[in-house]
Amino acid sequence: MMDIKDILQERILVLDGAMGTMLQRYKFEEEDFRGDRFKDWEHPLKGNNDLLSLTQPEAIAEVHRKYFEAGADIVETNTFSGTSIAMADYHMQDLVYELNYESAKIAKKVADEFTAKEPQKPRFVAGSIGPTNKTASMSPDVNDPGFRAVSFDELRLAYKEQVEALLDGGADLLLVETIFDTLNAKAALFAIEEVKEERNIDVPIMVSGTITDASGRTLSGQTAEAFLISISHIPILSVGFNCALGAKQLVPHLEVVSAKTGYAVSAHPNAGLPNAFGEYDETPEQMAAQIKEYVEKGLVNIVGGCCGTTPEHIKEIANIVKEYQPRKLVVPA
Repeated sequence: MMDIKDILQERILVLDGAMGTMLQRYKFEEEDFRGDRFKDWEHPLKGNNDLLSLTQPEAIAEVHRKYFEAGADIVETNTFSGTSIAMADYHMQDLVYELNYESAKIAKKVADEFTAKEPQKPRFVAGSIGPTNKTASMSPDVNDPGFRAVSFDELRLAYKEQVEALLDGGADLLLVETIFDTLNAKAALFAIEEVKEERNIDVPIMVSGTITDASGRTLSGQTAEAFLISISHIPILSVGFNCALGAKQLVPHLEVVSAKTGYAVSAHPNAGLPNAFGEYDETPEQMAAQIKEYVEKGLVNIVGGCCGTTPEHIKEIANIVKEYQPRKLVVPA
């Protein structure tokens, strides 16, 4: 299979869109999340999308398939909340390895089907590593600013378990995404480096932060440039932003990162900003028109969608970016 680094020099790669948005179309209820295996689980499971890799694997495979058909080069595994820290909400910490392993296996099987059909357009699987639901940089208690709900070491161990399972399941690269707290991300990157060293392997790493509002900062207060500097000591494949904002609002932050890194730059924004009901109204055509600005300005190497995006959005984006050259890379040797 062609090396993803070589392909990045030739063309802009397309990442998939939202998994959660697609799963909402199935209208799964509590019993669907449980399946037979978890029908007697003592705690509610509805909303645990990662669990669907075990109880509704065909639905997960179908979502991956639709994104590949729409033109995606890379799909993300269904593991956004796949750490023991996040899974504690459902009392499913013991299932973390299996959830990540099976999710990667499902995505890899579908990717291999498409690569076999179109060897000139190999498909890749990115192991999705979300931010957990705890922050290491800030206190959750306003009356005790020094308090931390989680330690760096706890994060590192949780991420390590997830990384090992994703790689064992067949993930081609790892995507540390939706980073609102860079210290969490550093724990994930530390864990990845540990696994790489122990296994004597090299695995491409994508890093994607999230700018949470018009201030242009992450939730823990970093600007785009500060975020970039914080993670630049690790050899990565790409750095960029996803979620929180629509495509248009991301432009200035992508400009900053694009001007200051030799790595590939990625962007997978939301389908606009949510409306009063928390839904995303931006049509595929509207979103693709905004993504066009990214490629006209030569800001990105990898582009896709986050909340509210569907295969229809990805298809429009793929059609636009294929007409443009990728941003020039000056990747350190």
